[in-house]
Amino acid sequence: MEYRIGPILEEEYSILEDFLYEAIFVPQGTPAPPKSIIHQPELQVYITDFGMKKDDIGLVAEINNMPVGAVWVRIMNDYGHIDNSTPSFAISLYKEFRGLGIGTALMKEMLHILKDRGYKQASLAVQKANYAVRMYQKTGFEIVDENEEEYIMLCRL
Repeated sequence: MEYRIGPILEEEYSILEDFLYEAIFVPQGTPAPPKSIIHQPELQVYITDFGMKKDDIGLVAEINNMPVGAVWVRIMNDYGHIDNSTPSFAISLYKEFRGLGIGTALMKEMLHILKDRGYKQASLAVQKANYAVRMYQKTGFEIVDENEEEYIMLCRL
């Protein structure tokens, strides 16, 4: 499948709401939460005023000029927070585009950008049952902490 990865444009920042919702892990057999869940303060840290901080970086994957996935990072006090110099990842794809290598390509491109910009590491939090744990490990993330539900993962650049 042909896709293009490029920087997210300022006029596209609003799509991060959709991708934030898509990033919510819903275990099989569990009903999806209402879309309004993204307005919870603990989720709003991922998108509020995105692009206003120097550490806000986003990429979008497109097929036929339509966004199908996004990855974005910022330094924030989120679930995967390590310290105030480590960007935290958020990534998601629409369901029909998962498992095609697009997410891995987005992750690798963002890690390359972060390294080029002088960051030493990046972090993320992921539900233990999420199939994406393996993809994160394949792109260089290692589990550095965990709680009952999630792994905190770190990638040294």
